[in-house]
Amino acid sequence: MSVTAVMESPRGPQAPTPEEVADALADARFVRVVAAPTGASLAASGVVARALRERAIPFQVRVRRASAYAVTDDAFTLRVGSTGPADLTLAEPARAPTMAFEVARELGTDPDPRLALAGVAASETDPAVSTLADVAGLDRSPGAGVPVADLADGLGHSTLLHAPFSDGADAAGAMLAELGLPAELDGDARRRVASLAAVETTTAPGATPRAAEAVARALNPLRLDDAPFATVEGYGDVLCAVARERPGTGVALALGHDARTPALEAWRTHARHAHTALREAETARYTGVFVVRVSLPADGGADANSDDTEPDVHARRTAGRLRTVARLARDFRSPEPTALAVADGIAAAATHDEAVDAADALGRAVETADADGTAREADTRFAGDAEAFETAVREALS
Repeated sequence: MSVTAVMESPRGPQAPTPEEVADALADARFVRVVAAPTGASLAASGVVARALRERAIPFQVRVRRASAYAVTDDAFTLRVGSTGPADLTLAEPARAPTMAFEVARELGTDPDPRLALAGVAASETDPAVSTLADVAGLDRSPGAGVPVADLADGLGHSTLLHAPFSDGADAAGAMLAELGLPAELDGDARRRVASLAAVETTTAPGATPRAAEAVARALNPLRLDDAPFATVEGYGDVLCAVARERPGTGVALALGHDARTPALEAWRTHARHAHTALREAETARYTGVFVVRVSLPADGGADANSDDTEPDVHARRTAGRLRTVARLARDFRSPEPTALAVADGIAAAATHDEAVDAADALGRAVETADADGTAREADTRFAGDAEAFETAVREALS
């Protein structure tokens, strides 16, 4: 059986309601949840898995690229954030966290709206306009949407923006020192931080007009007071990073285990590599696409918290970092609607052009279906000359 859950209206015959999804899961003897390596998918998987745990329904959660997982047993497979063989699929990243929250309610549990909201934020959707914000009793507050109370650490490692201070806590701390902030931050001090961060981001060398729109994701957040992170937006940022950097840790975090410290370590590592790669990249502009040629260090050693059977950890991690580089380039440095980040044999694309399908374009460029992701953001491996690959991608995008 293969059923796809699509949160569209009017609802078609292949789009089950949250009640129907919950009924299917309640009847399962064992549920295998397969999440795409994205923050939204990880959050949605965690919401569902916590409900399954509360209902004493056996389950397992794995973070996998679509091409790296096949159904091999009789477990009931729930795929989140990607398409492929499954008994049930929550495929649309922007809607999966909210759908998962409703499914968990239908299972008779009391799901955590903060985790679902973090997934909404991770999908690049404004969590403040989600009905889940009302459920959680959260409103916008002034300041920066970072996961930690230390603003220098938070702004220096955030992947919600790319600015001169995106070089760790020391760089961000030097910027913040200009403000002479009080020890206890009040609303006015937080507004000054947000204003300075916005100015530094949008006036940085190479910043594009789109940066003024994109930086809004990192400002005026839904504050959580460190439960489990400082803000919803920061929580979503951590989920995005850990899904790509250390997915085993990401699963533990999504399930509600005490994984805050290793998750923040992964977030800092991911941010450092992505920002450095973009800052030091060679770039080229073509009609419709901005190419970012990057060099990423070969440090992709195994994740002690991931499944030991996961293939090619280094390539997976490199692809995840490149997707973040492509997104940052698209939002803050690309004068074209699509950014293509290319490293040795691996590439990622991110676009805000509704007429472009990033996954399809990458797949056609390598003449296989081995592109992982969505129309908005995807990655692939390629063989041969990087210049020839870039040309093929540009042709596929035209």
